[in-house]
Amino acid sequence: MTRPVGLPRSASGWTMAVFGVLAAALGTVGLVSPAAQLSMLGLATPGERGSGDHTSAFVTASSMAAVNMGVYYVLAALADWRAFFRWTVPFRLLTCTVFTVAVIGGRAPEAFIGVGVWEGLGAVATGVALLHERRATTKAARSRVRTETT
Repeated sequence: MTRPVGLPRSASGWTMAVFGVLAAALGTVGLVSPAAQLSMLGLATPGERGSGDHTSAFVTASSMAAVNMGVYYVLAALADWRAFFRWTVPFRLLTCTVFTVAVIGGRAPEAFIGVGVWEGLGAVATGVALLHERRATTKAARSRVRTETT
């Protein structure tokens, strides 16, 4: 069976591709309109920058990181690089934890919880897909061995 060129080859690849496209898109929003990005995160948009206010620099840096990360995820999905997929799961769960604790601890506004939920759900979706794929591969291999030995 052939697959269309340029599409992920596995369910885990699709989870990575979707996450990557969303990350790149949201990062682009932050680069184009930092005020919109801050608003989506429930953060105040400074009217006039005071001395030492580097909000725009941090929005630019995190937005560019999101664009880069999104591109990496999409490229990994297109290459079906499952080792990379596996590496992301614990780190995305860690990100979920850190962002959630930041909200609970009052370091981030409540709207920021969406970032943690997004990371956590994405990690779980990728982890479940990887587990399902591994089980299917193991089952197919056992079936092949039984067929070859009979």
